[in-house]
Order: sequence, then C-alpha cells, then structure tokens
Amino acid sequence: MFLGLSLQLPNLNSETLTCNPDDLRALNGFSNCLVSTIPGWNGTDSPGCCTWTGVTCDNSTGFDRRVVGLELGSKILSGKICGSLVGLNQLRVLNFSHNFLQGSLPDELFSLPNIEIIDISNNGFVGSINKGMCTISTKIRVLNFSNNYFSGQVPQDLANCTSLQHLSFDENILSGSLPESFFQLKNLSELNLRGNSISGSLSNGIGNLSNLVKLEISSNLFSGVLPDIFMRLARLKLFSARSNLFSGHLPTSLVNSPSLQMLYLNNNSLSGPINLNCSAMKNLVSLGLGSNLFHSPIPDSLFSCRGLKALDLARNNLGGELPNNFKNLKSLTQLSLSNTSLSNILSALTILQHCSNLSMLVLSMNFHDEQMPNDENLHFENLNSLLLSNCQLRGPIPQWLSRCHKLQFLELSWNHLGGNIPSWVGKFDSLFYLDLSNNSLKGEIPKSLTELQSLISGKVTIEGPISAFEFYTRQGGSVLIYRQLSSFRPTIDLSCNILHGPIWPGFGNLKRLHVLNLNENKFSGPIPNNLSCMTDLEKLDLSHNKLSGEIPYSLINLCFLSNFNISYNQLWGEIPQGGQFDTFPNTSFEGNNGLHYAQCACQSEQIPVLSITERKRTIIGLPFKIGAATGFVLTVICCFMSGLALPKPHKRKYIRFVTS
Repeated sequence: MFLGLSLQLPNLNSETLTCNPDDLRALNGFSNCLVSTIPGWNGTDSPGCCTWTGVTCDNSTGFDRRVVGLELGSKILSGKICGSLVGLNQLRVLNFSHNFLQGSLPDELFSLPNIEIIDISNNGFVGSINKGMCTISTKIRVLNFSNNYFSGQVPQDLANCTSLQHLSFDENILSGSLPESFFQLKNLSELNLRGNSISGSLSNGIGNLSNLVKLEISSNLFSGVLPDIFMRLARLKLFSARSNLFSGHLPTSLVNSPSLQMLYLNNNSLSGPINLNCSAMKNLVSLGLGSNLFHSPIPDSLFSCRGLKALDLARNNLGGELPNNFKNLKSLTQLSLSNTSLSNILSALTILQHCSNLSMLVLSMNFHDEQMPNDENLHFENLNSLLLSNCQLRGPIPQWLSRCHKLQFLELSWNHLGGNIPSWVGKFDSLFYLDLSNNSLKGEIPKSLTELQSLISGKVTIEGPISAFEFYTRQGGSVLIYRQLSSFRPTIDLSCNILHGPIWPGFGNLKRLHVLNLNENKFSGPIPNNLSCMTDLEKLDLSHNKLSGEIPYSLINLCFLSNFNISYNQLWGEIPQGGQFDTFPNTSFEGNNGLHYAQCACQSEQIPVLSITERKRTIIGLPFKIGAATGFVLTVICCFMSGLALPKPHKRKYIRFVTS
C-alpha cells in the first residue's frame, strides 16, 4: 500500500499545482477575444494553465499558483486585446510582439499593479497611446510599442513611469512635440522615437535624462539647433538624429563627448566645419554626417579618431584632395565620400590603400572627367564593395581590381570607360552585383560572367554597414535609396554600352540572378532557350539590340519575372501565352515587326499585337456577357435551394508587410 501511494504522489502534485481561478478566468477571457487559437491552449477548461504555451507561474508549491509571465511573441495571433487581462494582478511580463493583433489598447492593460515589461511591438494597433499610464502600474521598466499605427502625441502621463528604463515608440504615426514632463524620466537608459512625425525643437530638458545610453530620434520632423547639453549625458553611447530638419553648427558638448561610440546626423541641414575633437572622443567607432551642408576640407582633427571603423561624409561640400593623414585610420572598414567634390582619384586611392581593413568604399560622383587609375601597385586586399559611379571616368576597367578577390559589389556605371570587359571580372567567387551600364564598353560579353559562383549557388553574404549609410541607385527616372548593400537584388547590368555578339546560353546557369539588363547594345543572334533556367529572375531587359529568331516558349516558366522587355529587335513568330507573359504590356514587344499573338484556327490573317486592355475587350464580348449572366442566375438558384446562399460571416485575415 505504501509503495502504491508513493508512486501516485508525483502525479497528484502535477495535477494540483494549478493556477489561480481569477488568472484562469482572465486567460480564458483573453483567448475568447482572439480570432486565432493559441497553440498549446486547447484545454482552456482545465485549471492547469501553468503548463500552457507562453504562460509562466510563480515558484510557489501550493494549489493556487499565480501567473507572472505571458509571453506569446511570434505566435501568429490575430484579433484584439480585451480588458479581461486585468485579472492577472500578479503579471510582471507581457509580450505580444510580432503578431497580427489590432484595434486600440484597453485602459485595463495599464491597471496591472505588478507589471514591469510590456512588449506589443510589430502588430497593427491603432489609436492614441493610453492616458493615465503608470498611475497604478508604477513598476513598469520596459515599454515597447514599436512598429504599430499609434497616432496622436506622446502622452504627458509618461512622467508617472518613474521606473521606466526602456521606451520604444519607433515606426508609428506620433506627432506634435515632446511634452516637458517627458524629461522627468531620470532612470531612462534607452529612448527610441524613430520613424514618426514628432516636431518642434529638441528641448534642453533632454539633458535631464542623465542615464541615457541610447537616444534614437531619426526620421522625424525635429527642427532648430541641437541643444548644447551632451556633457550632461555622460553615459550616452549612441545618438542618432538622421533625417530631421536640424540646422546650425555641431554643439561643442557633442563634438567633445567622451562616451559617444556612434553618432549619426545624416540628412539634415547642419552647416559649418566638421570640428570633431577626436582627442576627447576616444570611443568613437561610427560617424555619419552625410547629406548636410558642411563645408571646407576634411579636418586634420578627424584622423586622431584611431578607433573609427565607419565614416560617412557623403553629399557635403568638402572639396579638394583627400588628406594624406587619412592613412592613419587603420581601423576603418567602411567609408563613404560620394558627392563631396573630391579631385585626384589616383591620390585618393593611393592613400586609402593604407587603410588595410577597408571593406566598403563609396566614392561616386567625384573626380569628374579624370582618368581611371591603372596603377598596378594599388592593392585593396579586403575590399568587398566598390561604388565608383557617376564620375565620368575615362580609360579601361583597371587591372588592379582583379586582385580584389573578396569583391561582392562592383558599381562603375555612368562613366566613360572603354575597351573590353576583362575576363577576370567573372572570376570573383562572391560577386553578386555588377553594374557597368552607361559606359562605352565594346566587344563580346566574356563567357566567365556565366560562371559567377555566387549567382549559381546563391551563397550571398555581405557585411552590413556599422552605421546608417545610405546608398543611391537609379532605376528608370527615379532614384532608389538603400540602407544595406545586401538589400540590392543580385544583378548584372551591362546596358547602354557598345557590346556585340551573342547572348551566351550559359547565362542559364545563374539561377540566383534577379536582374539581367543587356538593353541598348548591339547583341545579335537568338534569345537562348536556356534563360528559362534562371529561376529567380525578376527582370530581363534585352530591348534595343539586333536579336533575331523566336521568343523561347520556355520563358513562360519564369514564375518571378515581373519586368520583361524585348522591344526594338528583329524578332518574329508568336508571342508565348501563359504564365507571366499574360501580364506584360504591349510595349514589351513593340518594334519587332515579325511578332504576333497566336492566331485562331478559323482565321488565316495575322493578328496584330494587342495591349492587355484590348485583349480584355476582345474576350469580354456579347456572347460572353450573356453566358455569364445565365450562369450567375442558375448559381444563385442552386445556392438558395442548397442553403448555402447565406454563409456565416468570417474574419478577414490581415497580413502586414514590414520593410527595412
């Protein structure tokens, strides 16, 4: 008997360690407000809620355990949050991040007396942020409301949250100015307001937040001068105020801050000299001052920042030649000096090769009408990204580039480069982006370009910039802005040159290529059937060449092809139908006198190329309309007879796309 009882005791304990009835009721009420079900919550009638997915109970061993954590991030939840959660009066952690929840927040959410962490980021919540915050919930340390649709002003009641350490309202629709009461949050260490429409000046009161380590206010409407309060922020490591309306000079306390590691002020209207005191800023690792109104040459004081790894001074009026002291920045890995009116490209490259760790170099829109250096002594061992476009550089593609074995991204477009494309361009194992467009290159495409390993295997990994650099590229008449080089689609762009010869069937090997632009050259011969093997291809532009023959029918198998242009060639025969070809406009095929759409068996004359609108008009004629109307009436009658005419209402599923 004793042995039997001892075997049953563990079972008994596991069943009796149940959660509090009020907590169980609150969880069931929350579950009933959702449209979706929560995995692992199938037994909502069972009192053992401490074993449910995402539920954490306290460590007590009695029969009445309390729920202290509700962590349901990334569980594909949809629906609303209802006020029943107020029953969880011992809850300390609430995490509903990365779901599809929507609607406004219930006031009861901030009536939980023991709550410390609330993370509802990356959902679809709307409305203003609740007033009365922290009047009851006085222990809140973390509030993360990022990536929702909250509107209105930052609430003044945040001043009640005296324990608050981390506050994130980034990527919402907040407006107005920051209330002065906001600057009473003495314990705040991280503040993120990026991506809203908050306006007004940045108050001197920000200096009261003496425990700040991270201050992120980028992509707002802040204006005026930056306050000279940074000596009071002795712990501040990151300050980012990109894409605002700040003007005036850099504050003295900012350019002498010993704690700052990352400073990003790109895309404002700041002016004057770049007067950094690198002797004081010993911890500075990343600096972004691009797209401002700074003038005068690059100061010598900058070269005392020996720990600097990333530097962006692009789109300022700096002028002159690159200072020789640049070679002292031995730690530098990423540099952008595009559109800064630099001259003497040979001198610049000779100096920069001493920055032996340099992996990303952006020098576009400088050195206008100079000769491309072909000095065989130039050596960039660790370079993986080179952007040298829009410089009107003359001469051939230089031989020294062949020794940049780690090259992944090469942008030399909009220059006056001539000669042949050297075969070694196709020998870079990691190259995934090649843009040689708008030059004067001639000859055939080297067959080695069809053997680029990264575009065959798809193993593309590129080190992202440490700082918030911005990269610009033209597409049609517009300019696209990227914040990561890895965001660029795998591309080969040889358009607008004087290249001739065939398009090699070997291009079909490049299964991971997304963009192939060969337009406005002198290519001849047929379109290779093998191009249908480029399964990831999104854009194919072969227009304005001398291609002949038929369009390979196998191209309809390119499922991702959304932009296709073979206009103004010498092609003939039927235009394939089906797949993505049914979506391409007539302009994709114009200028080929021999092309036509498939003929009906009853007709002998050639059918002209019709636009999509014209094709729809042809299909939806009078016989079709009569048949459709008859079918609709019969369908309605059948539905009423079968009881299916009035289906139960259902919830619409929302999918939100998040971009970077």
